[in-house]
Amino acid sequence: MKTLIKNIDIIAMDAQNHRYEGGVILYDDDTIEYVGVLSEIIDSGKVDLKQVKVIDGKGMLALPGFINAHTHIAMTAFRGYADNMPLWEWLSERIWPMEDRLKPEDAYWLSLLGAAEMISAGVTTFSDMYMFTNNIAQAVSDSGMRAVLSRGMIGPNEQMWQRFRDIEELAEWQNRAEGRISMMIGPHSVYTCSPEFLKTCRQLAEKYETGIHIHLSETARETADCVREYGYTPVKHLYELGFFDFPVTAAHCVHVTCDDMDLMAKHNVTAVHCPSSNMKLASGFAPVDEMLERGITVSLGTDGAASNNNLSILKEMSLAALIAKGYTGNPKALPAQTAVKMATNMSAKAVMLEDKIGSLEAGKKADIQLIDISCPHYYPKADPLVHLVYSGYSGDVNTVIINGRVVMQDRMLTTIDLNQVYREVDRIIKRIRY
Repeated sequence: MKTLIKNIDIIAMDAQNHRYEGGVILYDDDTIEYVGVLSEIIDSGKVDLKQVKVIDGKGMLALPGFINAHTHIAMTAFRGYADNMPLWEWLSERIWPMEDRLKPEDAYWLSLLGAAEMISAGVTTFSDMYMFTNNIAQAVSDSGMRAVLSRGMIGPNEQMWQRFRDIEELAEWQNRAEGRISMMIGPHSVYTCSPEFLKTCRQLAEKYETGIHIHLSETARETADCVREYGYTPVKHLYELGFFDFPVTAAHCVHVTCDDMDLMAKHNVTAVHCPSSNMKLASGFAPVDEMLERGITVSLGTDGAASNNNLSILKEMSLAALIAKGYTGNPKALPAQTAVKMATNMSAKAVMLEDKIGSLEAGKKADIQLIDISCPHYYPKADPLVHLVYSGYSGDVNTVIINGRVVMQDRMLTTIDLNQVYREVDRIIKRIRY
């Protein structure tokens, strides 16, 4: 049955920057058929109001669902666990030892917790790098979310063969869950993967005909160590290894040089800006404005809840816009409209799904969020994107639709039993922390 969202203010985030006040969105099953004004489709005979399900969007703004282009969803287990530490000590002394206590089945419940948080904040798609990908994929399937999953790869070591098997299992998920799951190859970083192992990951990307998702130039230490050991910055190191022959999504990109950025632009490397995590771990400020000026696609990610400590892309949009101005001293840097593009169509490119999501237009998947703009902080009326970025809250998201399925309505989740998730997560935390 077709669904018509009516009386809704729409910002399509398409190439033509279409906006409609009191417009409509018509979708059939999982695909958008029309975005525009009601009279046009009635006059054309495209819709019979008696034959469609109607959602009244009065007082709300429709946007494409936000896309979290870099996270580690099961790391909800470590929210608030290890604070006030630099990245390397944070990983080696606190996070990795605690991760050793996790069981595969834990990742299912921890991922459902992350999915509930993201859906509640208008995120419809996320790109993840972690272990236990089979269990995470099951949580994606059950929650109704869309995801691009990468099995985090570190090597060479004795566990790498199991990681290769995990990738084989992950590839099978691409034919399940109504097509909502796809994959990338996820070498963790240049400092946890040898050059030969990175070449193996490159071969896996070729085998599975997909892209590569990697942490890159996140800290000054990473860059300095890479230059000392290999004679190149991390970006140039990957280039020399042939990584840029494939689509590469590079998380963080905080410590990149002008030459690095030129290489990224030339080879269409997509950066993922994670401002909250980079500040919390004192990694620094990514030169987002310079990357955008060079034509680099810059998307947005939260990183994991261990280093953020939440999974709100709306929060990242606001921080990205504010930091760019403060970092550059230029009040025109990264306007609100660009921040929203980073969270929608630019992030769609980062996750290799730009032909399916990232904008509201005919032929795209019905991944839609309805945001309540009747709240006091949206008045007096102005450009709704400006209000959203600088005044909005994740709690303003009222309804979320993914692949044509309503997964949250009037702030109530329809696919996840939160009370059960809370009980299971409490049980997991008691086991691994105490």
